[in-house]
Amino acid sequence: MGAGTIGSSIANRLCVEGHSVTVVDHNPATTRRVNAELDVRVVTGSAAQSSVLFQAGVLGADLALAVTGGDEVNMIAGSMAKAMGARRAVARVYAPVFRDLSTFDYQRHFGIDRLLSVEHLSAMELAREIRHPGAVAVENFARGELEMQELAVLHETSAVGVPLRDLDLPSGVRIGSIFRNDKMTIAGAEDRVAIGDRITLIGTREDIDSVREIFQKEPPPKQGVVIAGGGETGYHLARVLEGRRFGVLLMEKDRARCEFLATHLKHATVVNADAQRRVSLEEERVGRADVFVACTGEDEDSIMACVEARELGAKTIMCVVSRPDYANVVGKLGIDHAVSPRKVVARQILGFLNTGAVISRTRLSADGEIEILEIDVVEGAPAIECALAKLDLPPQCLIGAVIRENYVMVPGADDRFAPGDTVVALVEPSAIEQTVKLFNINGA
Repeated sequence: MGAGTIGSSIANRLCVEGHSVTVVDHNPATTRRVNAELDVRVVTGSAAQSSVLFQAGVLGADLALAVTGGDEVNMIAGSMAKAMGARRAVARVYAPVFRDLSTFDYQRHFGIDRLLSVEHLSAMELAREIRHPGAVAVENFARGELEMQELAVLHETSAVGVPLRDLDLPSGVRIGSIFRNDKMTIAGAEDRVAIGDRITLIGTREDIDSVREIFQKEPPPKQGVVIAGGGETGYHLARVLEGRRFGVLLMEKDRARCEFLATHLKHATVVNADAQRRVSLEEERVGRADVFVACTGEDEDSIMACVEARELGAKTIMCVVSRPDYANVVGKLGIDHAVSPRKVVARQILGFLNTGAVISRTRLSADGEIEILEIDVVEGAPAIECALAKLDLPPQCLIGAVIRENYVMVPGADDRFAPGDTVVALVEPSAIEQTVKLFNINGA
């Protein structure tokens, strides 16, 4: 639903992978173009009208994806598609308020499986590359209320050689995985951390920061990050990075936007400056930055800012580039990493193409096979019959979080699942089938 840049690219990707795709758009010229370019079924009409959705065959759809240009249309279309029979419904939103659970839970109210923000996903991709190239997939974990952070154990500390069950971690923090000798495994209660390991911590940012010192003798040196562009992508990136590990400077040329950013960012420095002007970059000492990220909203402006920052001496250069035909250009201009919003969204959408109780599947990291599974808990599933400690979970599975109504928690051994819960589990490939059986009715 919606055949703009994002919708068309996802439709094309799904066609290439052999899926049966129907595209809905209100603009006849757009639907004619899509019909000529892609091997899809096309319906012209408003995605917010039930008759159009019925004509599109939403009643038997495995996935309904609403990516029109309007947030409200997307939420209505996604909600209607789900109510009319689509197995999963995903809606794109731009305004942060729609994903802010502190004001209202739009996702649960409208019965949509996921509200996706292209800007937020792009920011998470950049953040992952800045924190640790190829590190954990932090986007949308437990609806953004919990984080996965990866850290390296480089020195002898009080945690080295001690069974994980004896570390006395806070109840809201869990060790999810251990990467050792080029292999990533699920962390078990009897496992011990060794020097040279990379471990994944699950919890809130505050809880994780409180236990970092038992794994790291001294924190890594603070990095300086300059972000050019204070739109939604720049704002989300600054929010994720600001803290102990990164000193964030955000450059935004619109003064009113600067006031918003300064109010909502606790530790980042917000500067009213134009990143397209070399003199502004020189004034903010961009040449000393460890990382320069351009996300101005205009590809050409971002690329030019990156070129200037590279010439001034910034160590690592990154940007957001929407146009696919620029993909071969950025590397030649000295840009180390470019994020494509199309590709980021497509990867998320492909994770929703599952069967049974599984909502989504995402690879935990680029250098391991462990997957993050979001699973529905339904009435009659074996998983609700006993407490977590007595559940017949394979050793290669770790329950990372449980989402219950408006609350997200890291469950303990005595907690029980209830119908309506969403479980977030880390599972090795060999244990996926056994794990999913516990959440399907009759263990199917």
